[in-house]
Amino acid sequence: MHGHTPPELFAVDAPAKPATMGEHLRALARRWHAYRGFLLVVLLPLAAAALYLGPLASNQYVSEAHFVVRSVASGQAAASGIAPLLGLANAMPASQTESLALGDYLTSHDAVTALEQRLQLTRLFQRSEVDPLSRLGAEPTPEALLKYYRRQVKLHYSSETGITTMKVRAFRPDDAYRIAATLLDLGEARVNTLNQRAFDDALRAARTQLADAEADLAGVRQKLTALRQDDRDIDPVRSGAAQIDLAAGLRGQLATARAQLDSMRGSLSPAAPQVRVAARRVAALAAQVGAEEGRMAGSPRSMATGLGRYEALKLREDFAAKRYSAAAAALESAREQASRQQLFVVRVVAPNRPVKSLYPERGWTLFSIFVGLLLVYAIGWLIAAGVREHAS
Repeated sequence: MHGHTPPELFAVDAPAKPATMGEHLRALARRWHAYRGFLLVVLLPLAAAALYLGPLASNQYVSEAHFVVRSVASGQAAASGIAPLLGLANAMPASQTESLALGDYLTSHDAVTALEQRLQLTRLFQRSEVDPLSRLGAEPTPEALLKYYRRQVKLHYSSETGITTMKVRAFRPDDAYRIAATLLDLGEARVNTLNQRAFDDALRAARTQLADAEADLAGVRQKLTALRQDDRDIDPVRSGAAQIDLAAGLRGQLATARAQLDSMRGSLSPAAPQVRVAARRVAALAAQVGAEEGRMAGSPRSMATGLGRYEALKLREDFAAKRYSAAAAALESAREQASRQQLFVVRVVAPNRPVKSLYPERGWTLFSIFVGLLLVYAIGWLIAAGVREHAS
């Protein structure tokens, strides 16, 4: 007897039925429906960005410079180490405002105008090799040029060190270097202008006071000269003293002559020749004493009146001279103080001439775009899933 053999052992597999074109299309449609969101939101924008950043985006070169704004007063402060050489001693307290003001100027339309006059800045940003997305537009308005310029020129002030870092981007190494070097020159020129303006403002009041004191002193001296010319006396004080001495001498002589006359009258006849001579001498001395006393006082043209006017003017002259000396000292002090407050730019790091382009950062930019697109896709997917869940 032979055992029973299952028929499926001898069965032959039927050939697979080939898929039709319609089935392929339906499969592709299902896959497109499943992945279209990811393709449209993530892959296609990422591919477009990669296409631009790869062969199309123009290289940009960076010239970097470091500088610090300091004053003479901060430079005179005692410090040790390398800080005084770099101008970092007391840099922040003395010139923080000035550093920020200088940085504001270097990113202002005034700096753009100066760069346009010196370097033709617009042409540097419109070179033919620059890609359309990075190139400055043709015939830009001043506002558009300033906005574009601020994307290419960045300044950062460190409050800890007082150093301002300047980075300039351009599409050629020489362009970046020239812009950075010219900006430093413009910054130094602006600081010098501010110095001169502050110096003039600080000295204006002191100069006005000195001019007033000088004019007052000159006026008083002119009056003294006129008084001397009217009285025909160079030094009324000395003349008055001499006149007083003369009058005192004459009075002494008169007293002596009178004593002699009285003595003679006691022993001689009034008609005696000696008595008449002595009497005439006494009369002459009395007349001289009266005349001298009249010249010294008793009339508007007397010496006492002239000496009073002279002493009043002399007192005014002394006061005006002291005022002038004080104003001159105040001017010198203001000049020294203003000189100590003068600012200047110290180039800690000079602008470099770049060799390798640093922008665009292709790898990092693509990674950032990819991560951002993934976040957008994930948020959209979560929103769509929530809507489908509520709809069901």
